[in-house]
Amino acid sequence: MINKSEYERFTKKMDSSIEFLEEDLQGVRAGRANSGILNKITVDYYGVETPISQIAGISIPEARILVIQPWDTSALKNIEKAILKSEIGINPNNDGKSIKLIFPALTEERRLDLIKQIKKKGEDAKVAIRSIRRDAVDYFKVQKKNAVITEDDCKEAEKDIQDITDRKIVLIDKIVSDKDKELMEI
Repeated sequence: MINKSEYERFTKKMDSSIEFLEEDLQGVRAGRANSGILNKITVDYYGVETPISQIAGISIPEARILVIQPWDTSALKNIEKAILKSEIGINPNNDGKSIKLIFPALTEERRLDLIKQIKKKGEDAKVAIRSIRRDAVDYFKVQKKNAVITEDDCKEAEKDIQDITDRKIVLIDKIVSDKDKELMEI
C-alpha cells in the first residue's frame, strides 16, 4: 500500500511549475497597466540589486498608466536604466520625482502575438508537468523493482499520478484561457 504523502513531493513540483507560469504571465503586457510587469526588474541601489517594489511606491492612476515613485529620488536614474534594459517595450517618462510608464493600446496583430506567447508558455508548463509525471512513474517503478511496493501498488500509483497530472493540465488550460480572454477584452 502506498502512502499518499509520497505523492506530495511530485505534486509540489507540479504546483511550482504552475506558480512559475502564473508569474510569467503577469509579465505579459496586455495594454493595461499591470505592476506585475516590474516583478523581474531589479535596480542597482547602493550596490545591491533590489526589486523596484522594495525601493518605490507603485500605483496605477489610470488604466494604461503605471507610476513608480521612489522613496529616494536619487534612485530615479537607476530605475529608469533598469526599465530600459529590461526590454518590456515601454519607454519610461522621468519627470524628476517619479517615472511614468504609459502602456500603448494593443493592436489586433499585437494581441495575436501575445496570445501565441501565452499558449507557448502554457505548453512549456504542460511539458514540465509531464516530465514530473515521468519522474514519479520512474520512482514508483524503482520502488517495485526493489520490492518496496507490489505490482498492483505500482499500477495504482501510476494511475494516481496520471489523475494528478490531468488535473494540473486542466488548471494550466484554464489559466491560459483566462489570460487569452483578458487580452481580447482590452
